[in-house]
Parts: sequence; C-alpha cells; structure tokens
Amino acid sequence: MTSKQRAYLRGLANTMEPILHVGKDGVNENMIKQASDALEARELIKGTVLQNSPLDAREAVEALCEGTNAEPVQCIGNRFVMYRARKEDPKIILP
Repeated sequence: MTSKQRAYLRGLANTMEPILHVGKDGVNENMIKQASDALEARELIKGTVLQNSPLDAREAVEALCEGTNAEPVQCIGNRFVMYRARKEDPKIILP
C-alpha cells in the first residue's frame, strides 16, 4: 500500500466511529472472526484498545491484521484503523 493510498483511507476513517473494542481478553479467535466479518461488510474499520487490555494498540492491530489478512492503515494512541478490500465488488476504490 502506498502512502497516497494510506492517506486516502485515513481521510475516510476520520469521521468513523470505532466498532471493534479490544478488552481484557486481548485478541482471540472470536475477535478475529468479528473483525473479519466487519471488514467483509465495510472494508475499512476503526477500533479501540481499552484500558484493561494487556496489549497496546500497535500490538492489537498487528495481531488482528495477521489473523484477517488485512492492512494496518493507522495507529494513534489507543485507536487503530484496518483495511481489507472485498474479493467481489469492492466499495472503496484506492487512488
């Protein structure tokens, strides 16, 4: 992913609300399945890492991206953004 594509996705994610919350259990199989389903439906998702989580945001987004074959877009503070294009009929067209 180029920096121009990453900047475009960051702009799209700027107004989004987080839909994925990593808590005290960290990243497990259920969390990876939820993230994969959300990526298939939306392509671009934002998540947060709660205070009681054993992972920081960078570790959480790396684990989730590895489990879902997604690309990390951004990681600031306790929030992160992930992207994975749909296999059929992608909604987001990268520049």
